[in-house]
Parts: sequence; structure tokens; C-alpha cells
Amino acid sequence: MFYYIIKMVKNMNIIDIIEKKKKSDELSYEELQYVVMGYVEGKIPDYQMSALLMAITLKGMSKIEIFNLTDIMIQSGETLDLSGIEGYKVDKHSTGGVGDKTTLAVLPIVASCGVKCAKMSGKGLGFTGGTIDKLESIPGFQTNLEFDQFIDQVNSIGLALMSQTGNLCPADKKIYALRDVTGTTDSIPLIASSIMSKKIASGADKIIIDLKVGRGAFMKTLESARRLARTMIEIGQRYDRDVICLVTNMSQPLGSMVGNQLEVEEAYQLLKNEPVRRDFKEVVMTIATYMVHLGKNISLRDAKKEVETVLKEGKALEKFHQFIEAQHGKLEFDDLPGREIVAPKSGYVTRVEPAKIGELVKELGGGREKTTDQIDYRVGIKLHKKVGEKVKEGEVLLTVYENQKKLEDREYLDCFTIEKHSCIGERLIYGTVGEMI
Repeated sequence: MFYYIIKMVKNMNIIDIIEKKKKSDELSYEELQYVVMGYVEGKIPDYQMSALLMAITLKGMSKIEIFNLTDIMIQSGETLDLSGIEGYKVDKHSTGGVGDKTTLAVLPIVASCGVKCAKMSGKGLGFTGGTIDKLESIPGFQTNLEFDQFIDQVNSIGLALMSQTGNLCPADKKIYALRDVTGTTDSIPLIASSIMSKKIASGADKIIIDLKVGRGAFMKTLESARRLARTMIEIGQRYDRDVICLVTNMSQPLGSMVGNQLEVEEAYQLLKNEPVRRDFKEVVMTIATYMVHLGKNISLRDAKKEVETVLKEGKALEKFHQFIEAQHGKLEFDDLPGREIVAPKSGYVTRVEPAKIGELVKELGGGREKTTDQIDYRVGIKLHKKVGEKVKEGEVLLTVYENQKKLEDREYLDCFTIEKHSCIGERLIYGTVGEMI
């Protein structure tokens, strides 16, 4: 048997595997393992792996291929043993959206309700910002924690968040970075295997996934969101994990702020009970409610009451301060001066293009064009008007925070559609997959 496997691997060829997937043929476990581990070990170059990723994006994968790819990702490195943390460990993940800073507010709320949050996150992918990028915009904040330190912090304050380690799903970490710069970020098989391999390897018992759908998300339609949700739930079942997918709207940026430092400040405002956009607060409170519901095995109604109470009484804000201090951060920001851009005419905002907003922030330096790019954490955009709101000619539409690169007003204005008549707003939260109409 061992001789057969060695002989089979020797006979494999990356070009043949790419051609096979181009024809929509199913790749075996051994073929996927050969490619993934060959890429991790540097035996398969970026350009060949990029070709296979594009073939997968265009041709898709079968369920067994997705299950196998997820397993190979998990087996490529270590898995975390969170048994040293008492009680259920509940994790959350967002599939990415413009202005999506929910993790920064959700975790302190959930931890202050007594649910342990031991979370690993990644850097930005495509035109969406990563949670690690946002946290690293906080002066001094450390995202590279030793595992023992990570566990001790969760046991101490109920919350710790660190960047994905090199030993945890190293295959995913390397492929994830390549997808960011090769136009292969919107593939359901690649998204599902990437998310679930990290979540399973990270050791959480129960997982809430905020699955974004709309123009500013990787999933553009409810049907594609459903397919991704079902795929991730099925992967979770294979590993005895409870997975709930909450589908939320990303047809315009979430909240007011887009940009790493700006988004931290907006999350901080919510935790301080200062006024924030309704859409941002509603998504935060809904995700937090589901996490407390799972983590404490209580009804959604009781979980919602707890979430509202800790926010109102300032316990969530106190937890956020503990979290930032524990990881050596200081909430002292060096803000850039803002430049106001006004509406060219009167009317109602009927569309705000989230992908365009995200791309502009990336162009300003707030995201990556190449995996080696350095981020300017201070740049970004503040929206003063969103869909359905009335605006007068000459009224401030948005404020831009530029640094090294300046863009023309028209590039920002092209993200907005202003018409004479208002439009009917879309649903913000579609519900869990089983509840969706």
C-alpha cells in the first residue's frame, strides 16, 4: 500500500490536475493533498496554484472535494486544544463586507455576558478589511500571542483575539493570501473550506457565521448565500460542530465608517452607548444574541435581554477596555484631517455602492494590492447619507480621510445615486438559513 501511494504521488503532475479541473472532473483526496501540500512546501509556484484556484472558481467543486479540501487544510498544521477553557467556546466569523467592524463590538458584549470568546482572525481579503488589520490600527495592540497567553487571557477576562498562527492551517493561510490578489475570492468551495478549516482547527464548539450578501459581499444573491451556508453547516456536522449562519445585507456599507482606524472608533462609540447607525447596531446585537443563546444554552429572548443589559450598564465597554489593555493597546488615535464632499444635487440617496467604496479606501492605502503591501490605518471614508435618506444640494454627503494619495471628488460621488424619489429599503437581516423566505 505504501509503495502504491509513493508511486501514485510520483506520477502526479500539477498541469494534469489543472487540466482535469478545467474539464470539471472531480479531484481525488490524493490529488488535492499533492497540490495543497506541494504549494505549502514551495514545490508548486504561485502561478500554477493561481491557475488551479481560477479553475476551481470557474468550474466549482463537488461536496466530497470540498470536504476533502477542508480536511487537508486542517491536517496541514496544528489544531488548538481549548479544553483548558471552561464551558462552551463560541466563535463568530464574517464572510466579509465593507465597513464590517462587528467583531470589535460583538465579542466584548458576549464576553461580558459570561460566554468565553477565544478567537483567531485574519487580515484583509479583497476589498474588505480584516479584523486583525483593524485591531493593529490601535497603537501598541499585539495580535501575535503565545498560545498559553491566549488561553490564560480567555480564562482571565473571557476574551482574547489573535492573528492566525503559522502552525494553524498554514495551507489556508498561504492560499488565502494568494486568493486576495488573483481574483479568486468569490468561490463558494474556497470560501467554505477556508472558513471552516480555520474554525474547526481553532477548537470552538459552536460557531456563528455572519454571511454577507449583496453588492458589497462575495455572495451577490440570496441563493448563493444559501448554498454557501448549507455547505458550511454540512462541513460543521462532519466535525460535530454546531454552526448557525445568519444572513445579513451588504448592499451598502455597514454603519458610517469605512477604514481600519475609523471602524475601531465606530465600534467604540457603540460600546459607549453613543449614537451610531441603526444598521450597525442591529447586526451587532443580533449576532451577540445568537452567540449568548448558544454559549449559555438559553432562549433567544433571554439572550437578547442579557445583551441589552450589559451594553446599557456599561459592562461591555468595561470588557472592551480590559481586552485592549490585556493586549497592550492604547485607544489614542492620530486622526487625519477630513475633507468634506457635498451632494451635487438635491433628492434621495437610492444607492451607495459598497464595493466601489471599499476599492477607493484600498486605493487610498487602506487595503492591499499585493500581499506585501503595508496598510495606512488612518485613511478611510465617513458616510453622512445612506440609502433612503434625503439630501440637499451642497449638503455634506461624505468625509474622506486621505494621506499620501488624493482622489478626485467625482470618484467618490460615483459611488452614490441620487434621485427625485425615495426607494424602498431592503431587509437588513434575512435570518438564519432555515428561517429565510
